[in-house]
Amino acid sequence: MSDCLFCGIVDGKIKANIVHQSERIVAFKDITPKAPVHILIIPRKHVAKVLDIEADDAALIGEIFQVAGRLAREHGIADSGFRVVVNSGADAGQTVFHLHYHLLGGRQMGWPPG
Repeated sequence: MSDCLFCGIVDGKIKANIVHQSERIVAFKDITPKAPVHILIIPRKHVAKVLDIEADDAALIGEIFQVAGRLAREHGIADSGFRVVVNSGADAGQTVFHLHYHLLGGRQMGWPPG
């Protein structure tokens, strides 16, 4: 999608502090972090929101969570705990309509969120 910020990062047209790349996934540091560790994990494939995930995407979603675990270990937050968050739709706080998962950690998280 030509006007999608995250597609621009995937295509290398927009700079990002990339911490992981694979055939199907890109992960990069959030430019406005909400925790000491705040990484966005996105599929290279443009999927606008959770409701647009298709049955064929099941392995991709599983891989995203495997990457989240690997990045949590690499960034030293696996043992203390971390959160993986996905917002879907404007009322949930989604501002970029390209499916993305927030990996957050390095501080005590409150509950309930929001």
